[in-house]
Amino acid sequence: MKELRIGMIGYGFMGKTHSNAYVQAPNFFQSEHKPVLKALCARNLEKAKPFAENWGYESIETDWRALLKRDDIDAVDICTPNNLHKEIAIEAAKAGKMILCEKPLAMNTAEGEEMVAAVEKAGVPNMVWYNYRRVPAVSLAKQILDSGKLGRIFHYRANFLQDWTINADVPQGGAATWRLDVDAAGSGVTGDLLAHCIDTALWLNGSITDVTAMTETFVKERMHAETGKKTPVEIDDACSFLCHFKNGSLGLFESTRYARGHKALYTFEINGENASIRWDLHDLHRLEYFDHADESIVRGWRSIHVSDGDQPYMGNWWVPGLQIGYEHSFTHQVADFLKSLDTGEPAHPSFRDALETQRVCDAVLTSAKKRSWENV
Repeated sequence: MKELRIGMIGYGFMGKTHSNAYVQAPNFFQSEHKPVLKALCARNLEKAKPFAENWGYESIETDWRALLKRDDIDAVDICTPNNLHKEIAIEAAKAGKMILCEKPLAMNTAEGEEMVAAVEKAGVPNMVWYNYRRVPAVSLAKQILDSGKLGRIFHYRANFLQDWTINADVPQGGAATWRLDVDAAGSGVTGDLLAHCIDTALWLNGSITDVTAMTETFVKERMHAETGKKTPVEIDDACSFLCHFKNGSLGLFESTRYARGHKALYTFEINGENASIRWDLHDLHRLEYFDHADESIVRGWRSIHVSDGDQPYMGNWWVPGLQIGYEHSFTHQVADFLKSLDTGEPAHPSFRDALETQRVCDAVLTSAKKRSWENV
């Protein structure tokens, strides 16, 4: 078995999910490659030490440039705020490292194009952590769509709702709330939440051709966690957009951090000529399916419990009827990345795949600013 020696940059919430995935993937999925947690990189050594010890990282670096120089690192996992993705990824590509990068790919399309050019010039395997593709019920939806069972697609609608920033006393900036700081995040819910919805939609339903959007920032000023001063909030707290897909279907997307009662509600529904499907992150192991071909006296929405061995990924887990959770989507992504190394096939979503999502996000933000329809 070949070792895949991981150097992770960052150790927050995503650092936990990725570390767990590296540990669990070889226990449940067969591969010629096995991840080894070689080094954790973080600026704060004291905070990094307990994280590294807990997950079994062999060493700690406090400078990501030093990490990239190490010969015992094969793959770099970028779990930093968005404004650091480009520089780290480009330098990692020059160093010949494989790269796994958190979403969104970059701060904007221009940065994303530079990153794609760098990894493709270097010829290094690359992947972006859009993990919801790997929820078994979502992967089953992909199988159903690809089979043609839904027929011609008419509508795609999705939302991602949270409520954690309603309090005006929540600061912006710093380690905990960098997602509210435009300099670190690039955008608000568009790049953080809608990017997930868009990636899933592109994977399931194909390319988006044009968009019209609106955004709102409800709290105009917040204290900055690092300076203690009140500064303008420049990210979007809420975003809704309409779009056309290349296949002729219409799209409706909504995201907000101001939906009281919702911590992480992500849903999508797809309506076709013959059938419809829908999925809800709060009930992530189920896929709802409506088939108009059913006899009229029993026609209705059915709830498919995605836990059987012939359904995506589930044959590697427990007996039918026993479900898995959110963290397993990251384990599946690691397993698929390892499989790509075994076969030599590209891993997805690649940097180039994620660039398409970035283009849609940029078109959405431009449309909201100009109050216009924008081509992607």
